[in-house]
Amino acid sequence: MSGITRRTVTVLAGGAAVAGLGGFLAHRNASNTHAAAVSRTWIDAEPAGRAFPAAHRRLVHYATLAANGHNTQPWLFEISPDAIAIRPDLSRRTPVVDPDDHHLFASLGSAAENMVIAAEASGFAAKAEAGADGVTVRLSQAAPRPSAHFQAIPQRQCVRLDYDGSAADPEDVSALEASAAIPGVDVSVFTARSDLDRISELVVAGNTAQMGDPAFIQELKDWVRFNGRQAAATGDGLYAAAAGNPPMPTWLGRRFFDMAFTVDAENEKYRGHVATSAGVVVLVAERDDPVGWIAAGRASQRFALEATARGLKYAFLNQPIEALEVRPELQSLLATDRRANLLMRFGKGPSTKRSLRRPLDAVILT
Repeated sequence: MSGITRRTVTVLAGGAAVAGLGGFLAHRNASNTHAAAVSRTWIDAEPAGRAFPAAHRRLVHYATLAANGHNTQPWLFEISPDAIAIRPDLSRRTPVVDPDDHHLFASLGSAAENMVIAAEASGFAAKAEAGADGVTVRLSQAAPRPSAHFQAIPQRQCVRLDYDGSAADPEDVSALEASAAIPGVDVSVFTARSDLDRISELVVAGNTAQMGDPAFIQELKDWVRFNGRQAAATGDGLYAAAAGNPPMPTWLGRRFFDMAFTVDAENEKYRGHVATSAGVVVLVAERDDPVGWIAAGRASQRFALEATARGLKYAFLNQPIEALEVRPELQSLLATDRRANLLMRFGKGPSTKRSLRRPLDAVILT
C-alpha cells in the first residue's frame, strides 16, 4: 500500500470521526490483540530438542516464520519421527499474480530452509529433498550445529519501507552473495547506481502493468489486513501497518485502499525503495519447475537470514518477474534466457510492524 496523501488524510479523518470513540477503543484493543499474537509467534531462537513430536512441532513453527508470497502461508506439514514433509496448500493460491504457483513453491523452499537450519541447531542432520509435490526434510541424529542463521530466524522481516540510502559494504555483499549461492541457483548482485536505476524502471514498468489489471488489485486487496484485530483473527495476510499505514476499521481500510492505491503513488513509492537501497539481488534457478522454484526459495531465505544477521533489511520487488511483458527486459539485463525467480533489494533501514502466522494445528496434517 502506498503512503498517505493530503487528500486521503482528510478522507481518513472524516471516516475516523464517523467511527467515533467506540472505533478508537476498538483499535486500541486490536493493537493489544496483535501485540499478544506477535509475542506468541516470533519467539526467541532456542533449539527444539529431539523428542518426538514436540521437537518436530517446534521445527514446523520455525519453518512457518519463513518469507512467503502475500503472507498466504501456502503450506501443510506431515510429521513423522524421521521426516517432515512440506506440501503445497492449493487453497491458498494467488492465481492472478502467481498463475503457475511459482511463488507458492518458492515459499515452500523458504520454509524448508528454515526447518533445515533449525533442525541442525537442535541436534539433527537434515536433508531437504524437493519434488513436484513439495519438499521433504529427512532427519537423523547428529551433534547440534548452532548458527547465526538460526538466531536470525525470528529476527528476519521483509521491510517494505525506504532504507537509509547508504552504499553497500563490499564485505556484506560478498557474504550475501555466497549465502544464496546454493547448487542449482545463480545469484546476481547489483550495487552500481546505473544498474539500480535500470532495475527501478523495470519494477515501475511491471507495477504499471499489474495495476492495469483489476483482478490483480482485487487479489492483493483480499490479502491486506487493515488492523491488528483482523490480522490476529486470520493469522495471515499483508498487515497494513507493516507498510507504514495507520490501522483502521476494515470497512474504512478498504475504502482507503481504493483511493490511495494508485499507479502514480505506487510507482513513486517503488522508485524511492530502490533509490534508498544499497543493492538488488536476482536469483535464477537452473530448472523452471517446482524443484527449481523450491531451490530459489531456499536461496532467498538464506540471503534473508544472512542479511538479518548482518543488521540489514530486505524486501521483494518481483514485479519485473511477474509481469510477462517486462520479464524479457530483466532477462536481457541478466544476460540469460532463463526465467528469473526472485528479486530482492537490501540495505540499512528501519524495523517495522510484524506480520503473523496461523496456529500450528491449522498447518499440521493429522
